[in-house]
Amino acid sequence: MSKVKKNLVHYQDLIIKIREFFYSRKVTEVKTPSLLFYPSTDVYIDSIEMKVNRDISRPTDLYLHTSPELEMKRLLSKGSGDIFQICQVYRDNEYGSNNSNEFTMLEFYRIDFDMHSLVDEIIDLLKMLGKTDAAIKISYAQAFFEYGNIDILNADLEDLKKIANSLGLNSDYDWIEDLQTLLFVHLIEPKISQIPICFIYDYPKEQSALAKIDGPIAHRFELYINGIEIANGYEEIQSADEYRDRFNNELYKRKMIEKKKLLVDEEFLRDIKVGLPHCSGVAIGIERLFSSISL
Repeated sequence: MSKVKKNLVHYQDLIIKIREFFYSRKVTEVKTPSLLFYPSTDVYIDSIEMKVNRDISRPTDLYLHTSPELEMKRLLSKGSGDIFQICQVYRDNEYGSNNSNEFTMLEFYRIDFDMHSLVDEIIDLLKMLGKTDAAIKISYAQAFFEYGNIDILNADLEDLKKIANSLGLNSDYDWIEDLQTLLFVHLIEPKISQIPICFIYDYPKEQSALAKIDGPIAHRFELYINGIEIANGYEEIQSADEYRDRFNNELYKRKMIEKKKLLVDEEFLRDIKVGLPHCSGVAIGIERLFSSISL
């Protein structure tokens, strides 16, 4: 069997096993639209814009989805129950050895799961896929204490600028989350690269994305396998009002760094007016996962 054939078969086996894992747990597979009327508002994720129907005199601007997150949350708000999806996603302005404009994403949501219950299920999935190394769970704050001797949750912007300067790093940032991330990349990621499976959880509230916030922390986690980020998940916020606040905050930040002006997806907010059930969700990069697992 050729090397190409082997890789194709191994990748096929991975997808089959993922589907069987969720089918066995009664999680419903769904398919949501890839072309959307609104782009992502995420500060650091850019949508790819498409002009469609020009030749039939109905030109419309649409956007390739950067993840199926919001479309799946529409389903959750309508009573879908536990759901998962495997799909292609598309992002503009991505480049690097671990980044691509197009990649495959596994995204799933579990009703009445808190963040730690979801982490435990991901560990079960990894074991089923053949990744049986012991998983290490460490909080964001604990990682900084152990590997950087930094009290990250109580350090303000000026504190982090001083630390960055002492390490010879550029400290010219206006938002504390940017400096937190900078220091994480330089101080923490090299250390966790030695850990086969590592979950970093309880991120600072400034890095909450759409996760629930509890005091100084957000109930969010990331999975690293040998130092490569594989997954990003969190316990979901539930109310339409809170989604609006988060979207507006993202749009404000995009404006401050002179990115394209965007609008809030009012249709999404109307669709989830009744709110989401208590749930947690995660997005996993399939290609990165595939590279990290020997089937």
